[in-house]
Amino acid sequence: MENHGRGSGPRPEGGPDEPLEPRPADPLPYEGVWRFTAPAVDASVPQARHAVRDLLYRQGVPVSDELVHGLLLIVSELATNAVKHAALLSPMLAVEVAVGAEWVRVSVEDNHPYRPTALEADHGGEGGRGLLLVSEVTREAGGVCDVEHTASGGKVIWAALPLKPVRVL
Repeated sequence: MENHGRGSGPRPEGGPDEPLEPRPADPLPYEGVWRFTAPAVDASVPQARHAVRDLLYRQGVPVSDELVHGLLLIVSELATNAVKHAALLSPMLAVEVAVGAEWVRVSVEDNHPYRPTALEADHGGEGGRGLLLVSEVTREAGGVCDVEHTASGGKVIWAALPLKPVRVL
C-alpha cells in the first residue's frame, strides 16, 4: 500500500479526500487500572501499602523513591481512615491504583456515606491530621486530591500525582 503523505502508515481504503482517523497511541507497558478489596480491619492498612508498592515496581512504573513514599503515605492514611471511621457501615474497603503515561492515581473507597473533611487537629492530640497530610503531600508533588460520592452511596477519596517531578521556578 502506498503512503499519500498525510499521517503515518498506510492509508485506509477510500478516496483521497476522506479524512484520516487518528490512531490511538499504544498504552505504555505500565499503564492500567488495578483494584483490590480488603476487610476494613487494621491488618489491611499495611497490606494495602505493600500491595501498592509491589504493583508499582512489578509493572515498571517510572516512579522516584520520593513519589513512592508519598503514594504509600497517602494509601496508609486513606485506608486507616476507612478502617477507623467507616468499618461499622462498610466492612470492606477497595483500593485502586490507576496509572497513565504521566500520572498515578491512588484511591480508597468505602460504603460509608459520610464525606470527611480535613480538620485542624490539636497539636497535642493523636490522629486527626490524616486528610491534611494527604492534601499536603499531594500538593507538594504537584497533584490533586478529592472526595467523591459513589453510586452505591459511599465515597471514594483519591489523589493523583504526576510521574515527573514538578519544577518549582
